[in-house]
Amino acid sequence: MPKASRVAATLMALCASALLAGAQAQSLPKEAPARTEIFPIPSLTLSDQQFLSGDTAAGKPVTVAGEFRVAQGTGKLPVVVLMHGSSGVGSTTDAWVHAFNAMGISTFVIDGFTGRGLTVVGPNQALLGRLNLIIDTYRSLEILAKHPRVDPDRIVLMGFSRGGQATLYASLDRFNKLWNKSGIQFAAYIPFYPDCSTTYHGDTDVGARPIRIFHGTPDDYNPVKSCKAFVERLKAAGRDVVLTEYPDSAHGFDSGLLGVNTVAVSANAQTARNCHIREGDGGVLMNADTQAPFTYKDTCIELNPHVGGNPATAAESRKAVEEFLQALFKLG
Repeated sequence: MPKASRVAATLMALCASALLAGAQAQSLPKEAPARTEIFPIPSLTLSDQQFLSGDTAAGKPVTVAGEFRVAQGTGKLPVVVLMHGSSGVGSTTDAWVHAFNAMGISTFVIDGFTGRGLTVVGPNQALLGRLNLIIDTYRSLEILAKHPRVDPDRIVLMGFSRGGQATLYASLDRFNKLWNKSGIQFAAYIPFYPDCSTTYHGDTDVGARPIRIFHGTPDDYNPVKSCKAFVERLKAAGRDVVLTEYPDSAHGFDSGLLGVNTVAVSANAQTARNCHIREGDGGVLMNADTQAPFTYKDTCIELNPHVGGNPATAAESRKAVEEFLQALFKLG
């Protein structure tokens, strides 16, 4: 074959390959990411007292991980960072990831357990300080702020249960100043059924960002009552916070996105539902009822709360979150 013909044939093959790749990209379901990347996240493991006092020297370096799914689209995209609860990353997280990716929103799912040698902490919450996951979220923010496909002004934090607690308190100005070295803040905070039983110094001084809490009325793992009290304090301080409460919705009600419609006991899981915890001097968490340092051996700690899904309220909450993000991110 003459050289010119070989060149022409090569060009035709390359064009055909490009057209095929384009056709495959166009035929992807909208909830499928255009690309998936796995990131090591340098973080720290420390006690709550070390976190509250800003004691970086005492922390143990650890590497956790994040899965970044780049949504279909071009340019710098918005991102939702998702933080798991006491059982680690679960299948319900995937339901949220698919929903956001379908909207053209990328997702960054943090695994704060595997790198620390943990799988679950529900039966022994003392295995990991309750504030560690906040550091993981800030370290993820550092990674995303530099990524060429991320709009750093449109990164939202969303978390569930223990991760919802981390999401809620990651909004505190004090914690951002102590631990957030990214140079930016999350654009909003979306905690699902968080534990609001702890009062921290300056906890009504939160960033000028919206906080949207979703909770269930019969939740006996992290009761909504303490969250209502915190929300009232935040509102009195002029903060942008909304609590959406769903009846007949147990802890983990958004597992209804997977069709789960039953409620069961979370066997031997610890709950602080009857505890009143306050930050004392030197960053020591105190049991406000006993005036002694709080531990998970305190008599206020109980076992066997309920968890379960509600497909109806799960769908309602997904719609509410999607509409909130559409407005916040100014999506078409």
